[in-house]
Amino acid sequence: MDSNSRIPGPHGGKLINKFAAKRNIDEMFSIEVTNDLRNDIENISDGIFSPLEGFVGQDDFESIVELGRLKNGLAWTIPIILDVDVQTAVKMKDAREVALRVGKDRFGIIYVEEVYSFEKLRVIKSIYQTDDLDHPGVIKMISMGDRLIGGKIEVIKRILQSPLRVHRLNPFETRSEIHKRGWNTVVGFQTRNVPHIAHEMLQKAALNIYDGLFISPLIGKKKPGDFKDEVILSAYESLIKNYYPKERVMFVTLHTEMRYAGPREAIHHAIMRKNFGCSHFIVGRDHAGVGDYYHPFASQQIFKNYTDLGIEPVFFPAFYYCKKCLGYANDRNCPHSPQFKEELKGRKIRKMVGLGEIPAEHLMRPEIVKVILSYKDVFVQ
Repeated sequence: MDSNSRIPGPHGGKLINKFAAKRNIDEMFSIEVTNDLRNDIENISDGIFSPLEGFVGQDDFESIVELGRLKNGLAWTIPIILDVDVQTAVKMKDAREVALRVGKDRFGIIYVEEVYSFEKLRVIKSIYQTDDLDHPGVIKMISMGDRLIGGKIEVIKRILQSPLRVHRLNPFETRSEIHKRGWNTVVGFQTRNVPHIAHEMLQKAALNIYDGLFISPLIGKKKPGDFKDEVILSAYESLIKNYYPKERVMFVTLHTEMRYAGPREAIHHAIMRKNFGCSHFIVGRDHAGVGDYYHPFASQQIFKNYTDLGIEPVFFPAFYYCKKCLGYANDRNCPHSPQFKEELKGRKIRKMVGLGEIPAEHLMRPEIVKVILSYKDVFVQ
């Protein structure tokens, strides 16, 4: 990387690596976690959640909830937590090393530093800005155990490779690849949808400005009605193969769940891409939103409070198809009235596909339509 490089250092100054040598944990007291949480445990271990070295303790948790920062002042907006019920907390007693498992598969350790309670309703309102049970993030937190465990973790056994993980890389690997390619600027793009042409126009507009495009779909638990992970992956593989210069694009999946926390999650998404090595991050309209819980531009406005983030947000105007211009445009370069504008949003595409409608070629590439039609069920149930 030359002296003009704008690639930031990792969040907090150091990439975390919490993988440990093989050791016998069969006799330890153990707690079971979900596959979704195991993904986040591996994200901690791989440095994707740097500077976190484990699940946050009470001081950090309260600071995140109230201020959107760790207790040392570093930007952090989504608490990464391990919950247990009261009975499990009592059974742990004075255990300081607890095995982590999925089913009978023990894969890691948490070094318990504290067990604490939290006020669910207060936390929910702060993070999600609502306590409506129709919000998927709210209902998930309501159903959590009443105690949280804080402490550093180590992973002894990785998640097995699978078709959904073939594009997964850790920040050590992505930063090495960015350096190898000689990119001085890299713009990250977060998505949980199959790509339509407005996405493509936005990404290519970014490619006109930055050295590399880092396409990073979120693979993990999503709400019913969202596209399935395998459909998103196949669609993007087809788009990149047919319409992108391969030497200018990195395609790296992020394995975590959607929280649908709107502006707070936009900051969280940016921090993870900073750790991967992105210098810039595209923040779209209603980023990480769901329903009408957040103002359409709340996820952009929150960045005014995080000028110390270390990765620059990029706000492109919304692209739409103009029937007068006969092409994609935006309000900066198109003078025509709304009657000529055909807006294209993920919500609209999901609705069309759900109704069995095939998007026209000016809305979605035929190769992507072919991918979608190849699946019997494309949506999360």
